[in-house]
Amino acid sequence: MPSFQLSVLSQSPKNNGQGHTPTLRHNLQTRHLNVLSCLAFKMQSPDFRLSVNTLLRNGILPTNGDLQAQTEALASQLKQDSVVEEIFAGRGVIHFRVSRNLLVQKVLEQLCQERHKFGVKSELFDGLKKGTTVVEFSSPNIAKKFHAGHLRSTIIGNFIANLKESLGNNVIRVNYLGDWGMQFGLLGAGFQLFGCQEKLKKNPLQHLFDVYVQVNKEAENNEVIGQAAREFFRQLEQQEHQALLLWKQFREITVEEYQQVYKRLGVHFDIYSGESFHQQQAQEVVQQLQRRGLLKTTEKGTGVVDLSSAGDMSSYSTVLRSDGTSLYITRDLAAAIDRKERYNFDEMIYVTDKSQGIHFQQLFQILLAMGHSWAERCQHVPFGLVQGMKTRLGEVVFLEDVLDEARARMFRNMSQSKTTKEMVYPEDTAEKVGISALIVQDFKGPLGSDYKFDWDRILQAQGDTGVFLQYTHARLCSLIHRYGDGEEGAFDPSLLLDQRSISILQHLLRYDEVLYQSVQDLQPKHLVNFLMTLSHLAASAHRELPVKGSPQAVAQARLRLFSGVCTVLANGMKILGITPVEKM
Repeated sequence: MPSFQLSVLSQSPKNNGQGHTPTLRHNLQTRHLNVLSCLAFKMQSPDFRLSVNTLLRNGILPTNGDLQAQTEALASQLKQDSVVEEIFAGRGVIHFRVSRNLLVQKVLEQLCQERHKFGVKSELFDGLKKGTTVVEFSSPNIAKKFHAGHLRSTIIGNFIANLKESLGNNVIRVNYLGDWGMQFGLLGAGFQLFGCQEKLKKNPLQHLFDVYVQVNKEAENNEVIGQAAREFFRQLEQQEHQALLLWKQFREITVEEYQQVYKRLGVHFDIYSGESFHQQQAQEVVQQLQRRGLLKTTEKGTGVVDLSSAGDMSSYSTVLRSDGTSLYITRDLAAAIDRKERYNFDEMIYVTDKSQGIHFQQLFQILLAMGHSWAERCQHVPFGLVQGMKTRLGEVVFLEDVLDEARARMFRNMSQSKTTKEMVYPEDTAEKVGISALIVQDFKGPLGSDYKFDWDRILQAQGDTGVFLQYTHARLCSLIHRYGDGEEGAFDPSLLLDQRSISILQHLLRYDEVLYQSVQDLQPKHLVNFLMTLSHLAASAHRELPVKGSPQAVAQARLRLFSGVCTVLANGMKILGITPVEKM
């Protein structure tokens, strides 16, 4: 049996109330069974039961062999692992007991050796294809201040990109800006009527917002403005110099402003793309649809693609206006084809709200009809709405207001707390912790669900909150800075056989399982729940397993345990998009 590796076991559907019956993920003919991973589940004793029938049912073991012979062969494999102390093979069932001493030693040795790679080097991920992943997320509209409604797409997309990257994928982060369409005809015409370059320099996005509101109001009762908007957009489509110059100014100003918001969130992009990049290619897509006989013209003169299975137009997608200009989906088709040619991605993930579900179904369906089989590896990750997100000034509109409010509230809470440490930049820490609170609140449940926003609940110092997560990490950092991490020299594993220590080690062994589950469904809730449980376990251990005043050997062993917990907390938080703080 090889040296210790992480879990290759998963939870079975049955649970007897005392723990979980594990089942192997990997084919035992090609992979070794790691007994230690059984301890990834909360069990009250080191005795475990492995069901061979479950392995057969899940197709992990071949079904054409004799059950008893397979059971004995598997038990023989288990006996080779040095952690197994006792083993008994019944018919289709294996019972075994492991050495806690070796469990403690090997888990902490692996944590010490792998550090930031702990969990991600597990055999669980050997079967996952690693390649190029394109993640399109955030994607706000230009010429407007960053609306709070784009927060979810931004942090969810960042999590998915971080997760894929941590597991070895080459990730390309794309911000596909809404920078084309008739609304820019309205804005351009409005700026020519009501705009001011001086005001644009002083407060660019606020001025553009004011102009857009004013021109919309005027257009309701003035058809001339509507005509001017259509004319300005026609000029953009025709690449006329003056219209294009003004539009480029709007775009550059917006990206500069947005980058400041992304910096606060700890989010970056490899590419700032947009609909405008693909408006010429959109016409080529239309021509390809025509050549393939997929484009049909309606009585109104619009171009559509029939998506019905019976070919009766009961379901279709409009890809061309009657005046020949492109639509959002046409430009999305062009963007997808261009990205495949440019990056040769293995998968592409779009992160938007759930209202766009039909749009992406149609997008992937049209791509497949055009002969692009890679569209099967494109995925839409939908999310629900946030209800009741307000600041003290009332209904929130801009994301900056939310971030400012989170920082201010957290700074006030920290100022009033008796345990707050002295910091060089307390407002910076307050911002990081406030953003952590926003992220954890967002990630606790299924992404597709709506949830109600509550400032008081998300900023609580206790409970399953981002504040508690950061506090636990900071407290462990403080302990390590004061006494060291316990990693120098040998340590005695027999000094960590108490139930608190074993519970933490059992939980740490689940880390790779949690990452595996997260990458399967792209839901951050698994990782959030894991880190929250780890924080609660660590908080209890911190109270009950003191370092100060303990014999040196005991203190050394406990410091190594706390250092391992601190490392995993920081690693997991970074994947979620949270910047760990070391003081608060």
